[in-house]
Amino acid sequence: MTRDVQRRVRKRARNRCEYCWLPQSASRLRHQIDHIIARQHGGNDAYNNLALCCARCNQRKGPNLSGQDPETGEIVCLFHPRHNRWREHFSWDGAVLVGKTPVGRATIAVLAINAPSLIEVREALIEEGRFPPR
Repeated sequence: MTRDVQRRVRKRARNRCEYCWLPQSASRLRHQIDHIIARQHGGNDAYNNLALCCARCNQRKGPNLSGQDPETGEIVCLFHPRHNRWREHFSWDGAVLVGKTPVGRATIAVLAINAPSLIEVREALIEEGRFPPR
């Protein structure tokens, strides 16, 4: 993918992970360009199949397209940053991300977005007035 496409993906995401909203400025590792639908599942480098993703979310998501809703046990699609609206599926309770729908809950579970270490980082960012991003 071209540098221009990468730049546009970062700008569209406002330099934050499109899953957990971690700002690039709060991460030692450079956020990665994620294929929402992995190449092995027919995904490509098209702008609308790309999302900015922190290294941790990208590693946990891998090629997954679905996960299990911990509340219902149902297998559901993971959050798709181009097709789903973030605020319909998630909300913040302080530093904890809350899944409002099966998609939101499954995404939080698969990506382990509320791991204690991540909550600590978000709490520190909240104290600094840097989180959640507007």
